[in-house]
Amino acid sequence: MSETLFINEVIEEIRKGNIRIPAFQRGFVWDGERVAHLMDSIYKGYPFGSVLIWRTKTALKTERMLGPYELPEQPEEYPIDYILDGQQRMTSIFGVFQNIFEPKEGEDDSIFNIYYDLTSDETMQESQFMYISDDDYDSNKHFPLRILFNPPEYRKFLKEMDDSIGDKVDELYQKFTTAHIPVQTFKTDDRASVAIVFERINRLGVELNTFQLLSAWSWSEDFDLQAKFEELEEELESYGFSDLGSDTDLLLRCCAAIIVGDAKPATIINLSGAEVRERFNEIRNGILGAVDYIKANLKAYSIKILPFKTIMIPLSVFFATEKSQAIIPTTEQHSALMIYMWRVFFSRRFSKSLNQLDKDLPEIKLLKRGKQNILSEINIDLDYSFFTDNNFSVGNVNSKTLILMLANSTPRNFTDGSNIQLEPVLRECNRKEFHHIYPKNYLISEGFGKNKYNCLANFCFLSRQVNNLINDKKPSVYRSLMPDDHENIKKILDGALCPIDMFHDDYEQFLKDRSAILLSEAKKLMKLS
Repeated sequence: MSETLFINEVIEEIRKGNIRIPAFQRGFVWDGERVAHLMDSIYKGYPFGSVLIWRTKTALKTERMLGPYELPEQPEEYPIDYILDGQQRMTSIFGVFQNIFEPKEGEDDSIFNIYYDLTSDETMQESQFMYISDDDYDSNKHFPLRILFNPPEYRKFLKEMDDSIGDKVDELYQKFTTAHIPVQTFKTDDRASVAIVFERINRLGVELNTFQLLSAWSWSEDFDLQAKFEELEEELESYGFSDLGSDTDLLLRCCAAIIVGDAKPATIINLSGAEVRERFNEIRNGILGAVDYIKANLKAYSIKILPFKTIMIPLSVFFATEKSQAIIPTTEQHSALMIYMWRVFFSRRFSKSLNQLDKDLPEIKLLKRGKQNILSEINIDLDYSFFTDNNFSVGNVNSKTLILMLANSTPRNFTDGSNIQLEPVLRECNRKEFHHIYPKNYLISEGFGKNKYNCLANFCFLSRQVNNLINDKKPSVYRSLMPDDHENIKKILDGALCPIDMFHDDYEQFLKDRSAILLSEAKKLMKLS
């Protein structure tokens, strides 16, 4: 339902405690300049966005303050309006114009000291509103917006001003007292719906924090979820997976998948706090077991290097156990898990639809029980173009898949043949450890474009130091920097999944030969004929 509120109505509703801030919202983060900019937009009638309100009959267990102000208790018989979107704007409007609340002890509301510049000329671009400190306040130049809705102070100010200033202030008063704040009200007591709405409005802004959402209304009384997750985060940090420990949304999806067999947002919201508490050790074992498995078998030393971090969800289901002894897959289970993961990565299965993930969860449970399943039967049509038509960037799925495949081929240093220490490289997963096999500058000089020289087939593990050595040299020239003996050079090139005769400087031929090797290795990993 759409409606509008006047500023004095906003102030009154907040004063009564009818408008509140849910705990899952972030705190107030605007600075004085942004608050002043909002006032200028309201004054000039520019669009400044609508406010989304969630109206419910059931109060949340925990709430936030409105900026620096503690909100009064709200009568139980009234519905409560929680701000889902527009908290920064509503807090700014209230803070600037209200004269009711003092900030909580230790809090500062001076950020709302916004003034109208009485000496400025109105322009379309320049703001006539500013945030200034008390020391810089000039009563002959600055009109404090805080007194605009305070009749005694407002009349007192006008008495001391000449008529020309009084006209300006009257126009200011008229614009702010008639300004409409667009409000959309979302009425429901279905909190799963609220979670979905909150996710959608924040998808392009602040990341959804389902963890805070759940803590706010589900588990704060009977289960200290935050303490449990902090303990798990410390454990994951010791495993080298601190980035997973801080991803509470992914961890919650693992919880839901283990308990319910479904990782959808609505499922997470409806989780029982008591059941999570009772099964948390099983959840912990599942997540830690999955981490151990991908480190040992994929050489993935960080969640950053996983083409899909959501692969942790089905793996956590497989390794979840109440027992102190970890689950060790049988030979058949291990083979099925590895084929499944590689097919997920090469097919980009989870980028097409999250429904694919939910379809896989029952199959994972069948595999766990030693029953027939279809995890190893994911259809995939892979050819040379995967390696020649996709460009390398450490942040994308296809590049991470290539990196993991190379990591599992015992990569070696190009100049001395020593094994590359993968853990520090893959934990950080940054671009400086992956470089062109046929150097970029050389290929540019030969007339090749970016899409050609940046394709997956032209990349391997190559440190910045080694890359600086080969620089813009063509392969036939930098071959002299590599070991002389055939056995050593073969180990280096085999570890890089490169053709042994790559030093002919024919880049097109190299792409064909290397793509064939990469395709063969990918099919072997996926058990494709």
